[in-house]
Amino acid sequence: MLRPYFVRTGETDMRTVTRREFAAGALAVGTSAHLASAIAQSGPVGASRLDETLHGGIDRRGIPAVAAMVARKDRVLYQAAFGTRDRESGTAVKPDSMFAIASMTKAITSAAALQLVEQGRMSLTEPVSRHLPELADVQVLEGFDASGKPKLRAARRPITLHHLLTHTSGFCYDSWSAEMVRWEAAVGETLPPSVVAPRVPLMFDPGTRWQYGYSVDWVGKLVEAVSGMTLEEYFRRSILLPLGMVDTTFVFPAEKFDRLVSGYRRQDDGTLKPDPRAVPARPVAFNGGGGLYSTCADYVRFMQMILRNGQTESGKAILRSATVKQMSTNQIGNLVAGRLKSQRPAVTRDVDLHPGATDRWGLGFLINEKPYSDGRSAGSLAWAGVFNTFYWIDPRKDLCAVIMMQFLPFVDDQAVGLLRDFERAVYATFMR
Repeated sequence: MLRPYFVRTGETDMRTVTRREFAAGALAVGTSAHLASAIAQSGPVGASRLDETLHGGIDRRGIPAVAAMVARKDRVLYQAAFGTRDRESGTAVKPDSMFAIASMTKAITSAAALQLVEQGRMSLTEPVSRHLPELADVQVLEGFDASGKPKLRAARRPITLHHLLTHTSGFCYDSWSAEMVRWEAAVGETLPPSVVAPRVPLMFDPGTRWQYGYSVDWVGKLVEAVSGMTLEEYFRRSILLPLGMVDTTFVFPAEKFDRLVSGYRRQDDGTLKPDPRAVPARPVAFNGGGGLYSTCADYVRFMQMILRNGQTESGKAILRSATVKQMSTNQIGNLVAGRLKSQRPAVTRDVDLHPGATDRWGLGFLINEKPYSDGRSAGSLAWAGVFNTFYWIDPRKDLCAVIMMQFLPFVDDQAVGLLRDFERAVYATFMR
């Protein structure tokens, strides 16, 4: 007997569709036969536990919507969506709903840059100023004088692509950098969230610290400069179309607006207030650090490529296996990655996705050196987007998963709680 596939249609009611019916519908709207078949054949084993984790989780935690997907390198194990696309209409969120994935863009930008390294068009260790002259004379913030004026000096070494990919360049987001916040106040400038690759001082010399920031914005600019294409065009030709990621884009299509999940912001009283609902405007610049919209299924296709050591499902090489190994290997030595102290509590809470452990960074991914309790293996690759979208890739267990929500602040307690519950349920289900 086929187990029902539940889709939330409002705050209290649900409609029921069998997995076979859902698969047929998925084919009708353009989902691949591979994905639809996987859904239809997933059957009752373990899926109810995951459904209960997500469906019960958003009800208990007051999260408006969630979509999630789990896969191995050659097949989809599970996908589901619960909640509503937006509060006003009550329209059900669906597995093919589209989300702003923010910094989940970074891994794709990193892959794009490494393709150009493979082609010999640039290197990891040369000064990026060879291709981006505006980074030739970057300055480092050394402190503030008695009047509060910033004290700047020349960087002691040039910025390289390796620095940018590993977040050791010195470029920092103000959301997690007290120095950046003070510098902005001193010069009377607050950088808007939409800014791309701002030419701001470095907060430290390249290679001396790990700190999250605008580095991958600059990687996107580097890809454009070296390839001679816009980032949107380069992604489409070299990564998105070869992987079948047809719903991933910087330029949100108006015809897909009914699939876009609305964003929310946590208020002082603890409630979530919806953002105004409108078709996203075309960006002035394409942001390699955080500009994409995507779906769970599309992002899984990217993660499966990593699990296949750089190959598409048909065997076409997106990246060389040696490059994927570099991406998956600690590139920052004894520096600690992934811990961030919030300076903008409305945007983000303090970040520590693996409490009590020391994590590292590869070329595009956070790497946990110790396994998660009841979860991912040591050596897994992960990151997230500021609107509480999360993914991880577990090469040792041939598993990848993504979970997408759409509200601020980042790593809100309820979002992280649902992520943890989902991860435990995934491993309990598929690794018994």
